[in-house]
Amino acid sequence: MDETTAPPDDLEYRNPPGTRVTYRARQRRTDHTVWLGLALHLPSFVISFALVLTAAVFLDVLLGVPVWLPTGLWAASGALAFHRPTERLIARHLLHLHRPLPAELATLATVWREVTARAGVDGGRYELWVEDGDGLNALAAAGHIVAVTKRALRDLPTSQLGAVLAHELGHHTSGHSWSGTLGWWYAIPGRCAWRVLSRLKPRLRHAARGASLTALTIVVVLTGYAAFATLRVTYGLPLLLLAVPCLAAAVSRRAELRADAHAARLGFGHSLALTLRERLAELSAAQGPAARSRPGARLLSHHPDLGTRLEHLEKFL
Repeated sequence: MDETTAPPDDLEYRNPPGTRVTYRARQRRTDHTVWLGLALHLPSFVISFALVLTAAVFLDVLLGVPVWLPTGLWAASGALAFHRPTERLIARHLLHLHRPLPAELATLATVWREVTARAGVDGGRYELWVEDGDGLNALAAAGHIVAVTKRALRDLPTSQLGAVLAHELGHHTSGHSWSGTLGWWYAIPGRCAWRVLSRLKPRLRHAARGASLTALTIVVVLTGYAAFATLRVTYGLPLLLLAVPCLAAAVSRRAELRADAHAARLGFGHSLALTLRERLAELSAAQGPAARSRPGARLLSHHPDLGTRLEHLEKFL
C-alpha cells in the first residue's frame, strides 16, 4: 500500500484538492472467472481468425496485400477496445449512454468518490455515464466505463447507489469488464458473418424450393458425411462447442456473485441486499408468483436470480 495525495482535479469526479486517499499498490487484479471466460471465448476467436485469414488470402490474390498485414492488424486491434476515444464511441453509439448532466454528476460524483476511496482505487481512471433506462441497473464495460440508469440515479438513496457502483467497480478491479470486452471485440468478424448468413437465409430457402429432390439429397448426404468425418478425426471435440454457451453463462453468473462480494466487503452489503429485495418485490408484483424462468433459460442466463444473490450475500451481513 502506498499513500499519496489525490491527483489533480482534471475531472469533476476526482477527489477534491487536498483530500488524502490511500490507493492500493495494485489497482486491478484477475480472478479465475477472467481466465475461464477468456478460455471460453477461444472458439469464437478461432472462427473470427479463420474468417479474417480467408479475407486476407483473397486480398493477397486480388490486390497483392501481404497476408500478415490484415491478420496482424486485426490481432493488434484489441487494444482499441481500451483506447479512451474508442471507448467513448462504444459508450455513445453501442451502449447508448450519455454523459451525466450537472445535477446528475453532483450526486454521482460524490457517491463514486466514497466508493473508490473505500476500495483504495483512483476513481479518476474511470468515466461515469448515464443510461436512459427505467430499470434499477448499472453496468461496467471496456476498461473504464461505469454507467447507471437514470432511474437508479433518481430513485435510489445514496447508500444503495453506492452499493450498485461498488458492484460495478468490482467488475473492473477483478478484470471481468476487460476480459468480456476483449472476447466481444475479437468475436466481431464471426458475428458479422452470422448476420450475413441470416440475411441470405430467405434466398437460400427460395433456392432450395426450386432445387430438385435429388440435388437436395446429395447436399444433405455430403454435409452429413463432412460433419461425421470432422467429428471422427477430432474425436468429437467440436461437440464440446454445444456446451460453451452454458459454461460461459455459468462463469458470468459467478463473476456477478464475486462483484456482489466486493461491494459487501466495502461495507455496502446491507444496502445491496436492500436494493435486491426491493427489485425482487417489484418483479414479483409485476409478473406474479407463477412467473418463474424455465430451467433452460436459467441455465443460459448470464445473471444469477435475485434470490441466489441474496443467499450468497447473507454471509457478509
